[in-house]
Amino acid sequence: MKLLRVAAGVLNQTPLDWSGNLQRVIQAIQQAKSHGVAILCLPEMCLTGYGCEDAFLAPHVQALSLQHLQRVAAETAGMAVAVGLPVSHAGGLFNTVAMVVDGKIVGLAAKQHLAGDGLHYEPRWFKRWPAQQSVMIDLAGANVPLGDLIFDIGGCKIGFEICEDAWVGSRPGAGLAQRGVDIILNPSASHFAFGKHEVRRRFVIEGSRAFQVSYVYANLVGNEAGRTIYDGDAMIASGGKLLAIGRRFSFADVEVTSALVDLQWTRMLRLQTASFQPQVQSQGTSRIVEVEFELPVASLVPASPEHPSATPATLAAMHNVELVAVSCDLSTEANDCSTSTALMPDAMLDTLPTKELEFTYAVALGLFDYLRKSRSHGFVVSLSGGADSAAVTLLTWFAWYLAARHLGQDGLLKKTRYIPAIADRLARKIDSGKPAASATELAHQLAHETIWTVYQRTNNSGPVTEQAAQAIADWVGTRHGVWDVQPPLEQYHRLAESSLGRPLSWQTDDITLQNIQARTRSPGVWMLANLHNALLLSTSNRSEAAVGYATMDGDTSGGLAPIAGIDKNFLRHWLRWLETVGLPELGPIPAVQAINRQQPTAELRPAQQAQTDEGDLMPYDLLDTVERLAIRDKMSPVEVLEHVTFQFSQYSAESLKTWVKRFYTLFSRNQWKRERYAPSFHLDDENLDPKTWCRWPILSGGFAEELKGFS
Repeated sequence: MKLLRVAAGVLNQTPLDWSGNLQRVIQAIQQAKSHGVAILCLPEMCLTGYGCEDAFLAPHVQALSLQHLQRVAAETAGMAVAVGLPVSHAGGLFNTVAMVVDGKIVGLAAKQHLAGDGLHYEPRWFKRWPAQQSVMIDLAGANVPLGDLIFDIGGCKIGFEICEDAWVGSRPGAGLAQRGVDIILNPSASHFAFGKHEVRRRFVIEGSRAFQVSYVYANLVGNEAGRTIYDGDAMIASGGKLLAIGRRFSFADVEVTSALVDLQWTRMLRLQTASFQPQVQSQGTSRIVEVEFELPVASLVPASPEHPSATPATLAAMHNVELVAVSCDLSTEANDCSTSTALMPDAMLDTLPTKELEFTYAVALGLFDYLRKSRSHGFVVSLSGGADSAAVTLLTWFAWYLAARHLGQDGLLKKTRYIPAIADRLARKIDSGKPAASATELAHQLAHETIWTVYQRTNNSGPVTEQAAQAIADWVGTRHGVWDVQPPLEQYHRLAESSLGRPLSWQTDDITLQNIQARTRSPGVWMLANLHNALLLSTSNRSEAAVGYATMDGDTSGGLAPIAGIDKNFLRHWLRWLETVGLPELGPIPAVQAINRQQPTAELRPAQQAQTDEGDLMPYDLLDTVERLAIRDKMSPVEVLEHVTFQFSQYSAESLKTWVKRFYTLFSRNQWKRERYAPSFHLDDENLDPKTWCRWPILSGGFAEELKGFS
C-alpha cells in the first residue's frame, strides 16, 4: 500500500481582502502541515475571493493575485497545495488553480466549464479553457504550464475538476481517469441551496467510483460577498466510499478535513475494471507536468495523540482506506468537532439536516458574516408582532447563538471585538476572570447589547400584535421600545388634505392611507439604526415580493432583506416548528406561540375591516404554488390554472381563475419594487432577486395576451 494524507481546506474569504484572504490560506496550510497532510486542496479563487465581480477585470487585481501566490508558495515546504486565482493569457482571463509543490509553482490548471446560470456570471469575466490544450506562460519570470494538465508528483498523478467541471455531463474526470490520475482535486465556490449537499455528495462519491480515484472536494464557507451563502461541505472519497466530511455552516474562518488514501488500492480497482480503457499517448503530447518531489508518505504509527493514524486492521476493514470524519453534527459544542478516526457507519455520513435546520443555520451564518464584514455594531428590526418581523428577530438571535456554539465565548468575542459593546465585554472578562457563559446565555446577553427592536403602533394596531412583539423581544433579550407614530401619521394626513382640499377617507384613498402608515414607520427606525451604527433589516418575504405586497420605503426599508428569498408559507411552517420542535440542542420556543396563533395581517386598515394578508391576496399555499409554476417553471396562465384546479380542488373554479390572474398581473406590475429591494440571501432556485437570479423587464405587456379569457 502507498498511503498519503490528503485534505480539503474550507475558508471564509472576502472579495479583495488581500491580507485577510492570504492569512487564512496560510493558516489552512499550517493546519494541514501539523496533521501530516501531503496534498491540500483549497477553494476556487481563494486568493482574490470568488465574488469579485467586475473587479476581476482590473489589471491590479490580477497582479496582486500573482504576488500573493508567491507568498503562499513560500509556506508550502514539504507538501503540495492547490490555490485558486485568476490568470490572464492571450487577451483572455482564466479561472485557474495553481499547483504549488515544496515552495515552487509548477503549473496552473484552468477551468473548462464556466458557471453562467443562476447566481453565476463567470462568462462575463472568464474564458473557458479548451480540453486537451496547454501552453507555457511567463509567471513572475518563470515559465510554467497552463491548461488541461496532470501533475505527476513523485509518481502520484493529480488532476482537477474545478467546481462547475463536476456538475456537467461531460466531466473532465473521465478523461483524467483514462490518463491514469490517482487523485482528483475539486476547488469549488458552490453556493448554498436547500438539498444541494446531497447532489455534491453524489458526484464526489460517484466520481471516485467511476474514475477509480481518490476525490477531494473543498468549498468556501460563510457569507462571502453579501448575497451568497456558502456552506463548506468538504468531502473526501476513494473508490466509491466517502472517507471524510467536514462540518457545514461553520463559523470558523478555516477548517481542514483530512483522510488517508491508498494509491495502490485505487490503481488496483482500475486494473480490475474490464471496461476501463487507458489513453495511450506519446510523452510529448501527454500534458503531464512531472515534478521531482516525493510526497510525504503517511505512517500507520500515530503522528501525535491529537491526530492518530489508522491501524492495519482498520485499513483492511475499509479496503485499505481510513475513515477520518469531522463531525457534521451542528449541535456539537465549540472545540468538540476535532478530527476523529472512529469508524462511522455510512448512515451517519448520509444524515441530512432538515430544511428547517438548513434555513436556520444558513441565514444565521449569513447574518453573522454580513454584520462583521460590514462593520455594523448590531441589528435593528421594526418588530410588528407578525410572522415576518418575528422570524427576522429570532434569526438575529440564532446568529449569535450558533456563533457562540461553534466558536466558544472567546472566539466569538474576538471575532466581533470591533463592536464597542463587545470590546467592553472583553475588557470586563479579562478583569473579572469569570467562567465563560453558555452559548444560550451569551446569545441572550449579546442580543441585549446589539439588537434593537421597536413596535410602532397607530390607531389601527391592536393589543394582540403588540403583546406578540413584546413576547418575542423578551425571549430574545433585545432592547425593545414601543413608539406611538399616530401623531406624525396625522400630520401627513393634514399635509395631503391641505393640498387636495378635501379630507382623506378609506372609501376613496385606501391604498394611500395604508402606504403612508407603513412609510411613517420608516424614518424613526432608520434613525435608530443610525444612532447605533447598526444594520436595519427589512422584513419582507419572497411571497410579498412576487406580488408587490409591500410598501416601498415602508416595510421594505433596510440595508439587508434576510428573508426576501423565502416564501411566506415556509416561514409560517418554520415558526410552528420553532414553537413545537426547535433546534435539537434548544428544544421548543414557547414565545413563538404568540405569533403562530394569529392570521397574518398588515394591520394597516381599521380593526373593524378585519384585514388579513390572504384576504388581500389569496391563500399563501396557493400563491407560492402559482409563483413556482409561473416563474420558476415558466408556465402560461392557462397551464398554471390547469395545475392548481387539480391541486386546490377545495376552491371554486372562479376563485382560482381570479387568483391566477391576480398573480400574473401583480407580478409584472411590481418588478420595479423587486429591483429596489435590499440585498437578500439566496436559498433556493425559486429566488426572485433580479440582480442575481430572476431577470424580468420593469416595463412589459403585463401578460395581457396570455390572460385573455380570465376576466
